[in-house]
Amino acid sequence: MAATADKEAMTKAYLDVRDDKVESNWTVFKYEDKNIVHAASGTDYEEFRSQFGEGERVYGYVRVETGDELSKRAKFAFITWIGESVPALQKAKVSTDKATVKQVLQNFAVEILTSDLEELTYDHVKAVLVKAGGANYGTGKSNH
Repeated sequence: MAATADKEAMTKAYLDVRDDKVESNWTVFKYEDKNIVHAASGTDYEEFRSQFGEGERVYGYVRVETGDELSKRAKFAFITWIGESVPALQKAKVSTDKATVKQVLQNFAVEILTSDLEELTYDHVKAVLVKAGGANYGTGKSNH
């Protein structure tokens, strides 16, 4: 049986990450028993990375500014994390449960499925988003 989801809280967290006027640039959803719930949101990327544990299944949504000095834009990544020590039966349920999460998280440029924290470094996620995003017109010099 698929997990149930607190879609109202998840939708609010998702919309906050997408909203230019809200500081939050990431959110994560975790399991509480058989329910998927909004677990945390924030602005510190390392705090985002700390949400992904060895024994956890986590769905993350993160905003990354891409582009160059001529064209800045927000890109979004949907991350499905299955920790190395998650039992096989729970791992198997992720594919079904992910469909439930995707009913809320409908807009993202890339999807990353991983159990490796190195794949969740800011630079790696940004590189995946840039690669998926197409043209880069600037000189390569950034003002940040």
